[in-house]
Amino acid sequence: MNDTKAYKSGAVIFREGDPGDCMYELDFGSIGIYQDYGGPDEKLIAKLQSSDRSIKLFGEMGLLDHAPRSATAVALENDTVLTRISEEEFNSYFEEKPVVVLDLMQQMCNRLRKTTNDYVEACRTVYEKVETEKSGREKSDSLLNRLNELCSFYTTYHPFF
Repeated sequence: MNDTKAYKSGAVIFREGDPGDCMYELDFGSIGIYQDYGGPDEKLIAKLQSSDRSIKLFGEMGLLDHAPRSATAVALENDTVLTRISEEEFNSYFEEKPVVVLDLMQQMCNRLRKTTNDYVEACRTVYEKVETEKSGREKSDSLLNRLNELCSFYTTYHPFF
Protein backbone atom coordinates (compact mmCIF):
# COMPACT_ATOMS: atom_id res chain seq x y z
CA MET A 1 0.00 0.00 0.00
CA ASN A 2 2.48 2.67 1.14
CA ASP A 3 5.76 3.46 -0.58
CA THR A 4 8.72 3.11 1.83
CA LYS A 5 12.16 4.28 0.73
CA ALA A 6 15.60 4.95 2.24
CA TYR A 7 17.36 8.27 1.53
CA LYS A 8 20.99 9.32 1.81
CA SER A 9 22.08 12.34 3.81
CA GLY A 10 21.44 15.49 1.78
CA ALA A 11 18.71 13.98 -0.39
CA VAL A 12 15.91 16.45 -1.06
CA ILE A 13 12.51 14.87 -0.37
CA PHE A 14 10.54 17.83 -1.73
CA ARG A 15 11.27 21.47 -2.49
CA GLU A 16 9.56 24.66 -1.49
CA GLY A 17 7.01 25.39 -4.24
CA ASP A 18 6.56 21.74 -5.29
CA PRO A 19 2.99 20.41 -5.48
CA GLY A 20 1.70 19.10 -2.14
CA ASP A 21 0.42 15.76 -3.40
CA CYS A 22 1.49 13.53 -0.49
CA MET A 23 2.78 13.50 3.07
CA TYR A 24 5.49 11.45 4.71
CA GLU A 25 5.99 9.47 7.88
CA LEU A 26 9.53 9.37 9.24
CA ASP A 27 10.28 5.74 10.08
CA PHE A 28 14.01 6.06 10.78
CA GLY A 29 16.64 8.80 10.71
CA SER A 30 16.13 12.54 10.63
CA ILE A 31 14.70 15.22 8.37
CA GLY A 32 15.45 18.92 8.20
CA ILE A 33 12.76 21.35 7.09
CA TYR A 34 14.23 24.47 5.49
CA GLN A 35 13.12 27.78 4.10
CA ASP A 36 15.17 29.12 1.18
CA TYR A 37 17.17 25.86 1.07
CA GLY A 38 20.50 26.35 -0.69
CA GLY A 39 19.99 30.11 -0.84
CA PRO A 40 21.85 32.85 1.00
CA ASP A 41 19.05 33.14 3.59
CA GLU A 42 18.71 29.38 4.23
CA LYS A 43 17.07 28.66 7.59
CA LEU A 44 16.52 25.34 9.32
CA ILE A 45 13.01 25.75 10.71
CA ALA A 46 12.38 22.27 12.06
CA LYS A 47 14.15 19.00 12.64
CA LEU A 48 12.31 15.71 12.93
CA GLN A 49 14.00 12.64 14.38
CA SER A 50 12.72 9.10 14.48
CA SER A 51 13.86 8.88 18.10
CA ASP A 52 11.32 11.54 19.15
CA ARG A 53 8.25 10.16 20.91
CA SER A 54 5.71 12.11 18.87
CA ILE A 55 4.32 11.09 15.50
CA LYS A 56 6.71 12.12 12.80
CA LEU A 57 4.54 13.21 9.90
CA PHE A 58 5.49 16.03 7.59
CA GLY A 59 4.17 17.46 4.36
CA GLU A 60 0.59 17.07 5.60
CA MET A 61 -0.38 20.68 4.97
CA GLY A 62 0.26 20.41 1.24
CA LEU A 63 -1.75 17.21 1.09
CA LEU A 64 -4.65 18.68 3.04
CA ASP A 65 -4.93 22.05 1.30
CA HIS A 66 -3.45 21.18 -2.12
CA ALA A 67 -1.17 24.22 -1.94
CA PRO A 68 2.47 24.24 -3.02
CA ARG A 69 5.04 23.19 -0.44
CA SER A 70 5.98 26.00 1.93
CA ALA A 71 9.41 24.58 2.75
CA THR A 72 12.04 22.08 1.59
CA ALA A 73 12.52 18.71 3.32
CA VAL A 74 16.01 17.17 3.35
CA ALA A 75 17.31 13.89 4.77
CA LEU A 76 19.91 14.69 7.44
CA GLU A 77 21.48 11.26 7.83
CA ASN A 78 22.16 8.21 5.71
CA ASP A 79 19.50 5.52 5.63
CA THR A 80 16.70 7.88 6.60
CA VAL A 81 13.58 5.83 5.91
CA LEU A 82 10.32 7.47 4.90
CA THR A 83 6.89 6.16 4.04
CA ARG A 84 5.19 8.22 1.35
CA ILE A 85 1.43 8.55 1.85
CA SER A 86 -0.41 9.62 -1.28
CA GLU A 87 -3.76 11.36 -1.36
CA GLU A 88 -5.35 8.08 -2.44
CA GLU A 89 -3.83 6.27 0.55
CA PHE A 90 -4.63 9.04 3.03
CA ASN A 91 -8.06 7.80 4.18
CA SER A 92 -7.09 4.16 4.53
CA TYR A 93 -3.89 5.18 6.34
CA PHE A 94 -5.92 6.87 9.06
CA GLU A 95 -8.41 3.99 9.21
CA GLU A 96 -5.47 1.69 9.92
CA LYS A 97 -3.82 4.09 12.40
CA PRO A 98 -6.59 6.22 13.97
CA VAL A 99 -4.36 7.41 16.82
CA VAL A 100 -2.31 9.22 14.18
CA VAL A 101 -5.29 11.47 13.39
CA LEU A 102 -5.35 12.75 16.96
CA ASP A 103 -1.58 13.23 17.08
CA LEU A 104 -1.62 15.07 13.76
CA MET A 105 -4.44 17.33 14.93
CA GLN A 106 -2.58 18.06 18.17
CA GLN A 107 0.59 18.85 16.24
CA MET A 108 -1.28 21.25 13.95
CA CYS A 109 -3.08 22.87 16.91
CA ASN A 110 0.24 23.43 18.67
CA ARG A 111 1.64 25.10 15.56
CA LEU A 112 -1.45 27.29 15.20
CA ARG A 113 -1.36 28.25 18.89
CA LYS A 114 2.33 29.23 18.62
CA THR A 115 1.65 31.24 15.46
CA THR A 116 -1.26 33.03 17.15
CA ASN A 117 0.82 33.84 20.23
CA ASP A 118 3.69 35.11 18.08
CA TYR A 119 1.29 37.23 16.03
CA VAL A 120 -0.25 38.80 19.15
CA GLU A 121 3.22 39.54 20.53
CA ALA A 122 4.20 41.14 17.21
CA CYS A 123 1.09 43.33 17.31
CA ARG A 124 1.81 44.40 20.89
CA THR A 125 5.40 45.22 20.05
CA VAL A 126 4.49 47.24 16.97
CA TYR A 127 1.81 49.10 18.93
CA GLU A 128 4.32 49.92 21.67
CA LYS A 129 6.83 51.10 19.07
CA VAL A 130 4.27 53.37 17.41
CA GLU A 131 3.20 54.83 20.77
CA THR A 132 6.84 55.39 21.73
CA GLU A 133 7.51 57.16 18.41
CA LYS A 134 4.36 59.31 18.78
CA SER A 135 5.29 60.44 22.27
CA GLY A 136 8.93 61.10 21.41
CA ARG A 137 10.12 58.87 24.24
CA GLU A 138 13.29 56.92 23.90
CA LYS A 139 12.86 53.24 23.10
CA SER A 140 13.49 50.95 26.07
CA ASP A 141 16.00 48.13 25.86
CA SER A 142 13.20 45.59 26.28
CA LEU A 143 11.34 47.08 23.30
CA LEU A 144 14.50 47.05 21.18
CA ASN A 145 15.17 43.44 22.18
CA ARG A 146 11.60 42.41 21.29
CA LEU A 147 11.86 44.18 17.93
CA ASN A 148 15.15 42.39 17.20
CA GLU A 149 13.59 39.04 18.15
CA LEU A 150 10.57 39.67 15.94
CA CYS A 151 12.72 40.71 13.00
CA SER A 152 14.76 37.55 13.42
CA PHE A 153 11.59 35.48 13.82
CA TYR A 154 9.91 36.82 10.70
CA THR A 155 12.91 36.20 8.50
CA THR A 156 12.45 32.54 9.41
CA TYR A 157 9.47 30.59 8.11
CA HIS A 158 6.94 29.93 10.85
CA PRO A 159 5.68 27.28 11.68
CA PHE A 160 6.13 24.40 9.58
CA PHE A 161 5.73 22.83 6.23
